[in-house]
Amino acid sequence: MTDAATQDPRAPQLPAPDGSTDPHQWLEEVTGEDALAWVRERNAAAEEELDRAVDPRDDSGRPLAGTLQHEIREILDAKDRIPGVVKRGEFLYNFWTDAEHERGLWRRTTLESYRTEEPEWEVLLDIDALNETEGEDWVWHGARLLRPEGLAEGEPYRHALIDLSHGGADADVTREFDLETLSFVPAADGGFERPEAKGSLSWIDVDTVWATTDFGEGTMTSSGYARQARIWRRGTELAQAELVHEIPTSDMAVFAAHDSTPGWERDWVVEAHAFYDNTLHLVDRSQQPPVLTTLEVPADLDATAHRDLGIFSPRSDWEIAEARYPAGSLVVGDFARFLDGEPELHMLFEPTETTSLADMTITRTAVVLSILEDVVHRLEVHTRDEHGQWVRRDLYPELRGAIGVSAVDADDSDEVWVTVTDFIEPTRLLLGDLSEVAGGGEAGELELVKAAPARFDAEGLDVSQHFATSDDGTRIPYFEISRLDAPGQEGPRPTLLFGYGGFEISLTPSYLGAVGKTWLERGGTYVLANIRGGGEYGPRWHQAAL
Repeated sequence: MTDAATQDPRAPQLPAPDGSTDPHQWLEEVTGEDALAWVRERNAAAEEELDRAVDPRDDSGRPLAGTLQHEIREILDAKDRIPGVVKRGEFLYNFWTDAEHERGLWRRTTLESYRTEEPEWEVLLDIDALNETEGEDWVWHGARLLRPEGLAEGEPYRHALIDLSHGGADADVTREFDLETLSFVPAADGGFERPEAKGSLSWIDVDTVWATTDFGEGTMTSSGYARQARIWRRGTELAQAELVHEIPTSDMAVFAAHDSTPGWERDWVVEAHAFYDNTLHLVDRSQQPPVLTTLEVPADLDATAHRDLGIFSPRSDWEIAEARYPAGSLVVGDFARFLDGEPELHMLFEPTETTSLADMTITRTAVVLSILEDVVHRLEVHTRDEHGQWVRRDLYPELRGAIGVSAVDADDSDEVWVTVTDFIEPTRLLLGDLSEVAGGGEAGELELVKAAPARFDAEGLDVSQHFATSDDGTRIPYFEISRLDAPGQEGPRPTLLFGYGGFEISLTPSYLGAVGKTWLERGGTYVLANIRGGGEYGPRWHQAAL
């Protein structure tokens, strides 16, 4: 974007942060007609250029744009993608889209079948068919299943809350779905239905849900989200739902949820004042009216609980009980003692200049940490010994690339899904078992469950990491993916540079299916920059861009 391309004589000359006049301020109007017209002009110019270009690899002289679109669509609609799954009871649930199912299928299978090359899927809900039947334009927004009281005795999951939006809008509706009859439960028959709004319903028990939504005039914040958390009981009108908590209109949103872990049931209400500015409450529903207990933690600290364990992630230095925990650390301790004002805390992770906590996964007895060291993943597993002391071990050190870990069923097992990928190495899905780790043993062997096929020719491609030094001396990492120069062919190549710094989102290696096919195969170079504002080096990396 050049100055000449974005200057507009109609634009007010507003001061930039450094005090200078900003000639581009008019582009900040996201829905402004001048800004939209400028975007349309740029798009038209780009499309015209693409239409003129000829695919150098096609002797027939076919336009490059059509070839690229075909190649990208083939990759996005490929039926041999790895279907992501969530385990509930005996089934693995998946939401799937492809060329024949544009809006998608909600379906399930068993682990035994999932291990095969062609799993047998039971379709629960076909969104395209639903749209045809109802004359709607529904887009899937997710589902929440109610844990049955008799799960341990084999009682199956039956009750679901499904979110659907019109055309993909932020606002959506919620409708109760019966997994036995594979049909929605009509409101006339006592089914839970939430009208369109930026809100949600979440299960407490089979006849009770948390509701955060538009309850009428004055019940939404200035940001357009719910400002009331209510308990809604089956057979009553939504407007009659019991008010539990209300936030000011100037706050961003309120959220409510129930933790159904057997023996450790809890209810939470979260006041979101702004991004990274929250107040957390535990709700005692046994009292009438329900009583809220506020967690005494900083507003920018993330807190949750799993069984007896309290888990705390401070975004700024946290001082408590004569101890100091740095921003970006992970701190745990007995949750009941913390609530009683007698915290006994332990720091599982302390960041350094080169490391940050990328993710955390909790299984029945273990805490798995995914750590970035100069944007390169490694795993640790932490468990408690027979004396309650924390023991740390490296986990699966043989893995290379971007590594993701998620619990298969955090309530009932220590199994984990492990995904491994890289820029030029297709994604693999593995299954691990950490049940022996808590007793001092080793993690079980990883089982390869799924492996995605290659989408482009990676022969001769090289992945390298470099660091650029900014004016203030900060080292900024970036990855370069390019073909190795043949002797006598050294020189610059067309390069796509991608960078995003915001909301503590880390840009880590991921398989470049479409980019590899359309760009790298044609001799281009791709660069991924880990600029400040993201989360590659923890909260400080994000705050440096504010």
